[in-house]
Amino acid sequence: MIRMSGSAAISIADKIYKCKISLKDAESHRAYVCRLMIEPSDNGSGKKNRFLDESVVTVFRAPRSYTKEDAVEISCHGGQYLVQRVLELLLKQGARLAEPGEFTQRAFLNGRIDLSQAEAVGDIIRAKTDLSLRAALSQFQGVFSAQIKEMRQKLIDLCSLLELELDFAEDDVRFAERKEINSGLTQIIEEIQHFLSTYNRGKIFRDGLKLVITGKSNVGKSSLLNALLKEERAIVTEIPGTTRDILEEQIDIKGILFRVVDTAGIRETVDKVELEGVNRTFKQLRDADIVLLLFDGSQAPDKEDWELIDQIYSLRDDSSGKRNGIVAAINKTDLGIKIRKDDLQKRLGSIPLLEISAKCLFGIETLLDALVNLSLGDSFVFNDEPVVTNIRQKEALQRALTNLHLALNSLQDGLSSEFIASDLRAALDSLGEIIGEVTTEDILGNIFSKFCIGK
Repeated sequence: MIRMSGSAAISIADKIYKCKISLKDAESHRAYVCRLMIEPSDNGSGKKNRFLDESVVTVFRAPRSYTKEDAVEISCHGGQYLVQRVLELLLKQGARLAEPGEFTQRAFLNGRIDLSQAEAVGDIIRAKTDLSLRAALSQFQGVFSAQIKEMRQKLIDLCSLLELELDFAEDDVRFAERKEINSGLTQIIEEIQHFLSTYNRGKIFRDGLKLVITGKSNVGKSSLLNALLKEERAIVTEIPGTTRDILEEQIDIKGILFRVVDTAGIRETVDKVELEGVNRTFKQLRDADIVLLLFDGSQAPDKEDWELIDQIYSLRDDSSGKRNGIVAAINKTDLGIKIRKDDLQKRLGSIPLLEISAKCLFGIETLLDALVNLSLGDSFVFNDEPVVTNIRQKEALQRALTNLHLALNSLQDGLSSEFIASDLRAALDSLGEIIGEVTTEDILGNIFSKFCIGK
């Protein structure tokens, strides 16, 4: 598929494609079978025009197109050489190659979609799981935008009344009851706080989570990775220390993207290569969203088991909330459990402890449920409601919230209307940044530069 947009798109296509009627006279949203003929100057030999391809050309007339401009979509045969020749012919007639995200940027600039919807297009393209796609589609459909616009309109109404009072300041006239302003601001603050509370979940939908499998050497970490992936990805042997480097794979677990990291076993070693692997393991543990701590259930626990728990705790500082992101599992249950489960659970505290067999796939589904529950909560159900999925939107909401709190404080302290209105205008601008009512070239450049060519 080759797509062109712009005032000259139809005329350029008409110059190189021959159809039953001229494409200049083609109806909008109609597909035409056309022949691509190249002139002698383009085919390198002969004196007659030469047939190059038969394509389906669809015309979209403004404003009924993705960009709200005249647009043409060419479905040609997908050979690499053929596509390149078609592009060359289009460029020769005056077209140019699109910048990353330029089609979506034009759709935004021409008012077809707002900025949050434009960002959602990028999220739809990058979506790797069902939940990430549903979250992106919800935002693309404009549910989030509609609520932001509704909040902005309420603030505009309040701000208008307050600024009207400034024109009649000498007459000491009030056009807005302070109780009503207080109630309106409180309601908007609560709505913004709700949106901000969805960010962690939205970020998980969009970017996934980093899951690090750790444990002593030879507890079955690589076997578990293979079981999760349902393929023999990692080398598995009975020799301790087989895994010496970091191995990372992606897996969709019930709609959530997990970046699963298999690490070197943690143990004392004099082998320089294995020691470097252990050091890399510690770094991965510090960066992980969730740590899966694995124990060998076929052996009695030893000093290394207890030290391992202490090491994980020291790396996962409880003040940061990371200690909540740990789940433990006793592996190799098919060989009989010799580890003292009660003593292990007592040492782990509130960390959930499961029993699995990576070899026999016993308990794997229960483990997957535990990982999802640890990520989103065991009572979470996604109903396609809008969620905040990127840091730009989050920061804009936080700025709006800060200014609304300032406005509310000014109101409650009995300050004049100009102070309240000033903070409301700042909140309006912050909310406007989310949907593109207020924006800059730097913001647009940053957003659309991350898109692929053709979108």
